[in-house]
Amino acid sequence: MNLPDYFLADLTGAAAVTPTIITEACVTLKRNRRQYLAGRTTADLIDTLAAWADDWLDPSNPFRQEALASGPRTTGFSKGTLEAGLDALFGSVTPEGLRALVAQDLGHPERLDALTRSEPESLHRRAAMARGPELLAHITAGRLPNPVCASLVLGLLTRSAQFFKCATGTAFLPLLLAHSLREIEPKLGACIEIAEWKGGNEPLEQALFSQADCVSAMGSDATLAALRRHVHPPTTFLGYGHRLSFGYVARELLTSHHLHHAATTAARDVAAWDQLGCLSPHVLYAESGGRQPPEAFAEELAAALDACEQNAPRRLLPPGEAAIIAQRRAFYEIRAAHGRDTQLWCSPGSTAWTVVFEKDPRFQVSCLNRFVYVKSVANLEETLQAADPVRHQVSTVGLAAGARERALAQAFSTWGAPRVCPLGRMQQPPLAWRHDGRPSLGDLVRWTDWEPTPSEDE
Repeated sequence: MNLPDYFLADLTGAAAVTPTIITEACVTLKRNRRQYLAGRTTADLIDTLAAWADDWLDPSNPFRQEALASGPRTTGFSKGTLEAGLDALFGSVTPEGLRALVAQDLGHPERLDALTRSEPESLHRRAAMARGPELLAHITAGRLPNPVCASLVLGLLTRSAQFFKCATGTAFLPLLLAHSLREIEPKLGACIEIAEWKGGNEPLEQALFSQADCVSAMGSDATLAALRRHVHPPTTFLGYGHRLSFGYVARELLTSHHLHHAATTAARDVAAWDQLGCLSPHVLYAESGGRQPPEAFAEELAAALDACEQNAPRRLLPPGEAAIIAQRRAFYEIRAAHGRDTQLWCSPGSTAWTVVFEKDPRFQVSCLNRFVYVKSVANLEETLQAADPVRHQVSTVGLAAGARERALAQAFSTWGAPRVCPLGRMQQPPLAWRHDGRPSLGDLVRWTDWEPTPSEDE
């Protein structure tokens, strides 16, 4: 697919990115925003974004076809993994989901269009309007398209021009997203820029940050700390650091009737995006005392991951990453050989998937790439104690709980988990979810409150 050179990342190898080029690009973005984006209504933007997402779900869409054809080579993800991931990603961008997001985070569906009142504000004879940044700079991390897509949607809803800085070699999917939007809405596409360069280039980052009203960044905690030092008020800095997730299977689901379904849904969460996202489970806690033991769940999970490998193979790993899995497997093979407290299931002849069962409930950080722990626990209290060392890093808890679902969700909420969802949907958050427990749209906006005189209020 030959894409036109609309974005800086299209010019890789043909032109060097310099601070001057970045500054000029930002000035152009802000000018285009004033002309093409600032005056759009929320309803109009929602219709456009929903149509764009619906187009990505169409198998005949050339951008989707290119993502599936060239994506395995450029991103490393298999076609099956990309196909499932894109379906889940764009399936959440619906008119209903977009309207719910605006109403949830801002209190009124037209809050970005005019001074409006929610019911509580009416009681106090007050109105308010929210406005987004003039220029929103995004520092992306990794190859997953989900963060870029979500950021793009949020930025357009807030009428913000957007500059996406991608790490070297990771702009393939962001470029397809931007080009596809530009094809159906050229003027909106002109409010977006995509560029890539190696992180830590201070002259380039300073040129970008000096033009931005808000900087949104994802990455390691060390990366965020380094970036934060270079973003100065009044520019807003929003950092999303390293997060972990885990699952919990209640004893009521450990029966011959429910075991297969629980394991299959958990395997979907492990396999999605090859377990590389913050929503990917590192550990699956399984309660003892059910009709089937936690070991049976681990064995069934291994079979489910093997089935996933047939339909959506895991990416081929660089030798270093494969060696880490092999070394960790060898460690658990030795432990499994000396007692039943540890058991191991793994893909024969490859590192495609690994399941380690342990009776030791302590939280273990996985080496990812479909390497998951199953831990036996007596009850919820033991789980919370075992996971407490990573409590402030947890992003999502996936539940298979039956009749106790509400009670367990309440307990995890009190403990501090930002999101609790059914197993099988950990990697499919709704559009309106509160990322890291924060209002995604609400974080971007600034407010104007209006307290009218009685004559204006009548």
